[in-house]
Parts: sequence; structure tokens; C-alpha cells
Amino acid sequence: MALDGGAIGTVPWAIKGELILNCNCTVFCPCVVSLGKHAPTEGYCQAWSGIRIDEGFYGDEDIGGLNVGLLLEIPGLMARGGWKAAAYIDERANEATYDGLVNIFSGAARGTTGLFKVLVSEFLGAERAPVIFETEGKARRLMVGKKIQGEVVPVGGKEPGEDIVVTNTEYWMGPDITVATATKGRVRAFGRVWDFDGRSAEICQIDWVGPQGKA
Repeated sequence: MALDGGAIGTVPWAIKGELILNCNCTVFCPCVVSLGKHAPTEGYCQAWSGIRIDEGFYGDEDIGGLNVGLLLEIPGLMARGGWKAAAYIDERANEATYDGLVNIFSGAARGTTGLFKVLVSEFLGAERAPVIFETEGKARRLMVGKKIQGEVVPVGGKEPGEDIVVTNTEYWMGPDITVATATKGRVRAFGRVWDFDGRSAEICQIDWVGPQGKA
């Protein structure tokens, strides 16, 4: 659904916030620095992700304050496509913002997430759900009912209190990725049963835009 009579893919949108991700890689995800040219550590990727939208819009609709949960499966090299994806949209979203967020996270809205339209061969679907994104100290938690229960924490570096951050990358999510690990990473959704406790995780500040989008 497009807003203001605009066709999907032409509606301006923007999102600023934070993204967390936990995947099945045993060490830090090689996709970040190889930009998908190196396979995941297990040869394939299974991941869940949470997005906290601090401010943003889709057309005339304010989407700030909403959260989104994602499920991703990538069969091999990230850049080769064949992805499967699903989205959980914050139940607080009204009909228009729900449709806008589905357009953004399916790739139909183009812009930063437009690569989903190219790389995702099967969009498993979108559902309304209680999507809770919490921060306690340095820990970030995503809870989507009993479907996704996740918590990630940054990995500390040499300097006390400073986290390991991979900076100035060309990664699509954002240039600076905080290296993290999952203290909980459980998925029971769309027929998937995953447990990624102790596996690779990422924290990223996001600043995404669509056609003519500017937050």
C-alpha cells in the first residue's frame, strides 16, 4: 500500500534508530567486512534481527517509536541472493504505518532496504506482534512474544569500558558495527527452531532513507 496516492517505491521514507542482529556464525560475521564475498562461518546464514525506530516516517505517517523484528535465511554467499525473510511489525502500528513498514522491510519501498527486493527470493510474510526492544546497560533485548527471545551484549576491547567496533565499513546496515555476542538467541517462528546463544551478534546505529527520504 502506498500513501498520498504515490506508487510503492516512490513514497519518501526514512528511519533513524538502532539495529541488533544475532546469527549462527560461530565468530563475528564475515559478511560485515567482506561485504558478502566470504561465506558465513557455517556456509549458510540463519539470523534474527530487531530494529528500534527512534525517529522516522513513511510518506506523511510518523513511524518513530515503533519496533520491528526480522527473520532471515541466506543459503550461502550474501550477495548471491536466494534469501528468505519474514517481518514482525509492532502491534502499535496503525494500518497505514503497518503497510509502510512492510513495504520498507520487504524492499518494495526501495532506498536502503531496496536490496531485499533483489536478494530475497521468498518473503515468508509479515505479522503484527508485540515487538519489544529494550536496553539495560549495554545489553539489548528483543522479544517478539515466544517467537523471538534474544539478548546481545557488546564484546569489550583493550580499553576498559570500550567495546570493539568495526568502523568505516561499506556494510549496507551502516558504516560502524559494534561486535557483540548473544546471551540469548532463540527463535520459534515460521517452522524454524533456532538457538544461537553464544553466537555472533552485531549492534548498529542506522540512518536509512528511501526515495527522497531525509530524517
